[in-house]
Amino acid sequence: MLQATIQYIVFPLLCGAFTLGFIRLVIGPTLPDRIMAFELVSTSSAGIIVAYAVSSGVPVLLDVASVWAIISFLSVIAFAFYIERWRGEP
Repeated sequence: MLQATIQYIVFPLLCGAFTLGFIRLVIGPTLPDRIMAFELVSTSSAGIIVAYAVSSGVPVLLDVASVWAIISFLSVIAFAFYIERWRGEP
């Protein structure tokens, strides 16, 4: 039951969020829009890894998803720092 739910509900929703985020990443008009789209893409990809780990029964992938989420969070913080310095705001 859980595997069917993940396969038919969770995966399509996460893949849809990933696709929409990637589209916004490509056509985003401003840099902050693209950074937020990057965060959505990386979070969706971590969710896809977690859903696959739960459905396949491979708990090692949960560690991979955790590291991926931490790295993507730190990269967004670095981008925000870059934007703050680039615009010259204190």
